[in-house]
Amino acid sequence: MTIPAAQVAHKADPQRRTGRIGNCPNPEGLLQYQPKLRMDVLDRLRNSSILSAAQFDKETMAELAKLAAYLQLRKYPVSKALEDKIMAAAFFEPSTRTRLSFESAMLSVGGKTISVADAKTTGVAKGESLRDIGQMFNSYADIVVVRHTEQAAIAELSEYLRIPLVNGGNGSDEHPTQALADWYALLKWRPEIAFGTIPEKFRINIGIIGTPGNMRTVKSFLTLALLFHENINHITIFSEMADPLGDEMRELCDNSPIGINFSRDLQGSLEYLDVIYMNAIAFLGDGYRFFDEEFRLSSESRLKHDTVILHPLARGPELDVDLDETQHNLYFNQADGAVWMRQALLLAIFDRVRNTVPDDLLI
Repeated sequence: MTIPAAQVAHKADPQRRTGRIGNCPNPEGLLQYQPKLRMDVLDRLRNSSILSAAQFDKETMAELAKLAAYLQLRKYPVSKALEDKIMAAAFFEPSTRTRLSFESAMLSVGGKTISVADAKTTGVAKGESLRDIGQMFNSYADIVVVRHTEQAAIAELSEYLRIPLVNGGNGSDEHPTQALADWYALLKWRPEIAFGTIPEKFRINIGIIGTPGNMRTVKSFLTLALLFHENINHITIFSEMADPLGDEMRELCDNSPIGINFSRDLQGSLEYLDVIYMNAIAFLGDGYRFFDEEFRLSSESRLKHDTVILHPLARGPELDVDLDETQHNLYFNQADGAVWMRQALLLAIFDRVRNTVPDDLLI
């Protein structure tokens, strides 16, 4: 489907605001192209662990976004969908949004949660291995969401684990469900990215502030971005590092038809960018540090009038609060949508979509 130029040249519409701060695109837009859910696609997630953004293809991402839209619009009741399930939220690294949004998502679909909010309260503090802790989760829960400071933690926990595991962020490696939330916000903003063909001159230009090689949110976001290559014109990665990609991401990017380049000149490039994805903390092997002032944004920055900004939060001085009241702010909607996307993911993993969605919405 080719999208008319007038529709593609999207400008933020104040009438779409819902009383919330920033840009709040209506989830209905995701349902105008293909309103029925493709169960053959969602079934790919049944009983699956979610370890990497690379597990997802364009079809699965699109169907999850549609399911999340139905959930956000409260089209049908789901309050008992997972009433027989328990989720363990095992967070060995501090978290606010990821942990709370997963717990909120599980409770909203009727499930129960048990939590590890501090590694010091677990057997790890006494020297217990993650492998043995994974064995215990088999008896205590039906699914486990894990965040850990070490990249290898997910693999170690999985060794004895027999229930689905969701990677809630492992060191500097990946954060796949954050990327799902990121792209849910973008697909609500421009549904044609997933469901249509954007005329060449209107295809989007994305700027990524960060280093995919050692920033887990940036890596997962970029991995999913490559799925929509037909409607993305160009990606520019803004970083102070000589090699921001690393070997794994370089191979993915080299095989993508999207033009990808690297720059330090964010301020000089703003007038060309439709989407800016930013994070400011880089893991350099021996700790974390923030990017320099040249990678900061404020209402004084020379942004296009319809550019949208994403940020996984928590933020520092790189993203000024004076952008919060503008239509550039898609980051609050991004955080809000994480609950609906994680509800959709949980329903798909437990094969409860058919139990909650009316038959006339399924194909």
